[in-house]
Amino acid sequence: MQERELIERCRKKDRRAQQHLYDRYGPMLFAVCKRYVLRKEDAEDVLVEAFFKILTHLEQYKAEGSFEGWMRRITANEALMFLRRRNLFQFDIEIGEVDFAETSSIHSELAAGDILNFLEKLPTGYRTVFNLYVMEGFKHREIADILGISVNTSKSQLILARRKLQAMLGVEYREEVISTDQTDWDAL
Repeated sequence: MQERELIERCRKKDRRAQQHLYDRYGPMLFAVCKRYVLRKEDAEDVLVEAFFKILTHLEQYKAEGSFEGWMRRITANEALMFLRRRNLFQFDIEIGEVDFAETSSIHSELAAGDILNFLEKLPTGYRTVFNLYVMEGFKHREIADILGISVNTSKSQLILARRKLQAMLGVEYREEVISTDQTDWDAL
């Protein structure tokens, strides 16, 4: 079934189409949930809430962008709402005015699953900002608005997350001036 037809049938409350939508996109959206929410049971709850919101707000999708991206954004927002409700955001102190970024290269190849396992070990604040910036592509201003923090807190959380990941990966840290908007994995 084509995506456009699937969306139309879901808008008409077709239960089979809704099940097909869940079967097609559920695993990918569950992975989004797991990046933010560590406990499997909690991530499943977030996924259910996200699908409820997706299915009840399908009329808001205007087919102007990626349907998958639209669903990912809803899912990420639901995960953030879960963290807010549980008061799980913990942000370390800002580094101050952050006008730099750091990088080091990872010399060995890691599987995506290995990287996700390391992300799970990050404190909630680090992990949340890292996911929003690197995985979801939000800018620091957007992250600050979403989380109710300053832009500098967003930047410092990203820097601290990267440093912690580097330490966990056993990579020596070395500073290099690069663009703070670099989102490629080499920026770890």
